[in-house]
Amino acid sequence: MVRVMKEAFKDRLTLHKTVKLVLIRCDDLQSSTPLVFSYVDVLESKSFNFQLWEAKPGQNTTLAVGILCISCVAFLEKMSLAVEQPRPVTGEVKRIPSDPKELSMDGGFVVPDANSFGQTFRDYNAESERQKTVEEFYRMNHIHQTSDFVKRMREEYGKLDRVEMSIWECIELLNEFVDESDPDLDEPQIEHLLQTAEAIRKDYPDEDWLHLTGLIHDLGKVLLHPSFGQLPQWAVVGDTFPVGCAFDECNVHHKHFEENPDQHNPKYNTKLGVYSEGCGLDNVLMSWGHDDYMYLVAKKNKTSLPLAGLFIIRYHSFYPLHKHGAYKYLMNEEDKENLKWLHVFNKYDLYSKSKVRIDVEKVKPYYLSLIEKYFPAKLKW
Repeated sequence: MVRVMKEAFKDRLTLHKTVKLVLIRCDDLQSSTPLVFSYVDVLESKSFNFQLWEAKPGQNTTLAVGILCISCVAFLEKMSLAVEQPRPVTGEVKRIPSDPKELSMDGGFVVPDANSFGQTFRDYNAESERQKTVEEFYRMNHIHQTSDFVKRMREEYGKLDRVEMSIWECIELLNEFVDESDPDLDEPQIEHLLQTAEAIRKDYPDEDWLHLTGLIHDLGKVLLHPSFGQLPQWAVVGDTFPVGCAFDECNVHHKHFEENPDQHNPKYNTKLGVYSEGCGLDNVLMSWGHDDYMYLVAKKNKTSLPLAGLFIIRYHSFYPLHKHGAYKYLMNEEDKENLKWLHVFNKYDLYSKSKVRIDVEKVKPYYLSLIEKYFPAKLKW
């Protein structure tokens, strides 16, 4: 077996370079236990980055991974897996019958091995030049994001009385900012917006609403600009989470919530807090930032984006939910349907971050046509 695998995979092929973007069932050879294995398991765990010929019985999940590679590697490199994808969305979000675990996200976009700093994506403990900056950001964020703070921000910025400008003008305004909460990128925001949109466009050429959602999902970061009050970064960027109930331990740098007043308020520090099970995310206050702000801007300016697009804009930074599965007890059925589109989107939002530059002038006419289709010429911000 070892000889055959060495001949097939050589010593240069590791699991990180092999597994494609798909969730698949396989079985442990020793126990016959069924396992579900995903690309996230590989990309975010160093323990899976072994030489393929080293897979041995008794390695539990890694054995299941080895089985997947032995059976499929020659084919996965050359073909896309035909797995049911979310149905096209036109105007209204339709029911999506497929389970998120069955979604193949293997298309024109290829997930890179590392972020622009050579580290694993979303590794908040990696030794890098940005690690200390990122942790300090989350310390401030977790201390100050309280229910009272969120209510004040939503009331103040929900008035949309700051500026009137077009979507593209807002994109250009963002170009001078770098997200201090992001361990994966230190490029201006317009680079990330176009990287995300273009990656989606490759794999979903017919879903123009999703291309535009990729382009505008981070525009709420204009809250950093003097025209919008120049809010501190901890009030604009970073992972989002519900306030008004207990802070789940999967939140990044959870230890810093200890200094948040809500952590010690019996009204807010239980699992449900002020909410009820299945109340729906629309009834849940999220930590204040660019997600919720851009959602308010889009909705109040009467965008014609489908509900799935608005859901992506509002919750794309809600990693505790769409990465770890936390807070699902707050969701209703509509949330569960829209979450399937958010899972699709997240791959492009996270893994498209790189040093590869996009020719802005070349793609600009296409995105201007989408903006005209889904938004008014000028928006209130």
